[in-house]
Amino acid sequence: MLRAAGVGIGDEVVVPAFGNREVAEAVVLAGALPVFADIDPLTYCLAASTVEAAVTPRTAAVVVVHRFGRPADMIGLLEVGERHGLLVLQEGESEAPYDEVAQRRERAAYLDAKLRGVRTPEGSVGHTFQQYVVRVPGNGRPDRDAFARAVRARGVECRVPVKTPVHRLPEFRRCVSLPETERAADDTLALPVDASLTKRDMQRIVGACNALGGLLQPAF
Repeated sequence: MLRAAGVGIGDEVVVPAFGNREVAEAVVLAGALPVFADIDPLTYCLAASTVEAAVTPRTAAVVVVHRFGRPADMIGLLEVGERHGLLVLQEGESEAPYDEVAQRRERAAYLDAKLRGVRTPEGSVGHTFQQYVVRVPGNGRPDRDAFARAVRARGVECRVPVKTPVHRLPEFRRCVSLPETERAADDTLALPVDASLTKRDMQRIVGACNALGGLLQPAF
């Protein structure tokens, strides 16, 4: 995709560090250098302001990754691309049938109303809830890992959506300030909202999470 668009040796491509490494690897395969920009804390996608701050004379493109079923701010990102003459590419997620999305949204609304002690997704307009991602607050340091273990012990499947931001990986390590990316990697947790879940399943999720209150002793 990048090579076909004319991106190559000597170019820089702005990408998110919150997500899968494949995007950064594709930039390297094209002969370019991945430059990491921070995310918007609500959408978990690249923030237009941080992309603009990362632009240099060598920047050729931006790769925007839509996360968890929530779209990035494409209006703002396209405006940045237009101002600087950059190619703006998008990496999407597989689309689910309308009925499945409707059921996910119904389950997400239930969790929004019932969960206590965790921060539920904010500003969910247009969200298809590929994943229902909450934030687990900490007592001076994140409690997310301890919370996840305790929820699983109560029979509820959950997962850490991004265990290690790409800029922390040895092959892509960069000395760059990405506070929102770091924070999201440390305290986000994906709870199930699959269309197959029954009302009893949803009650079990709420009961398991609310019993913990979102605040545990820090995980070591």
